[in-house]
Amino acid sequence: MIDRRTFLAGAGAVLLAAPLIADAQQAKKAYKIGYLSPNLSQTSQTRTQRFLQGLRDLGYVEGRDFVMEYRFAEGHQDRLPELAADLVRARVDVIVTFGTPATKAAKEATQTIPIVIAAAGVHVVRMGIVQSLARPGGNVTGLLLQLSQSKAIQLLKDAVPTVTRVVFLHDPTVRSGEMLGAFLKSQQLAAEAQNVVLQPIAVSDPTDIPQAFAAFKQGTNGLVIDVASVLALTADQICRLALLRRLPTTGYGRLFADAGCLMSYGEDLGDMSRRAAGYVDKILKGAKPADLPLEQATKFEFVINLKTAKALGLTIPPSLLQRADEVIE
Repeated sequence: MIDRRTFLAGAGAVLLAAPLIADAQQAKKAYKIGYLSPNLSQTSQTRTQRFLQGLRDLGYVEGRDFVMEYRFAEGHQDRLPELAADLVRARVDVIVTFGTPATKAAKEATQTIPIVIAAAGVHVVRMGIVQSLARPGGNVTGLLLQLSQSKAIQLLKDAVPTVTRVVFLHDPTVRSGEMLGAFLKSQQLAAEAQNVVLQPIAVSDPTDIPQAFAAFKQGTNGLVIDVASVLALTADQICRLALLRRLPTTGYGRLFADAGCLMSYGEDLGDMSRRAAGYVDKILKGAKPADLPLEQATKFEFVINLKTAKALGLTIPPSLLQRADEVIE
């Protein structure tokens, strides 16, 4: 039996401890997550929302458990290094990057803050950003694109069987040397399999888009756009010029269909952004990026823009419409 004196002493201790517990709970630090991306388009905003949803699905509450530090280069890749350095100065706990240039800038800005790639090319190994996919080493891990465009030419031919000459816009800085040569060879073979003549045109600067279109050979009646930040940043311009030339166009990634091109095919970047939240969760719980193998995309999306089809006077085969993951009407 507890006497009155013992009870009061115990109750007093509980009352005294209560404010201390409350103070400790209030003092819990919210993680600071940096987010570095080359632009802030509607598509990139959707990716960001998918990343935040991924964190919410894992039990994180924004404002309580974490706060975001966003840095967007607004289409100017040369700003990425300074924006990355700014995130380091902000003392973020982890940096999430979108695209190879952003990842490279973050890696050069810090060797200690964990970096999670939401989407970048497999060439991050060749560039030395990570040691290997299975054992990234250092402070970088995350999710990678597969960078395969072999299906785009086939889809374009399925949509418009009369296509015979296709321009392939690509950024030579994404792949170089033997890798670029092998990639272009694979595209040539894919075109030949569809009885299509392919004209590769390199674009490494956004201001070169008009000159690239001026180099299209006579008789060009189709366009395929490769994955690359420089091309993604000019998606609106490319799709507008393609429409003016009445060229059916397939771009790598849904932002091209959103921007007005006829079709897009590529990894589901929203799903990759959601999965990036899982990497952030593991790191905040103590895992080291060096011990987390990089993964590649598992979901792809095929989008058809019927508004553009109508503007081009095209009728998309019903069988192709059924294969699409989304149809923009």
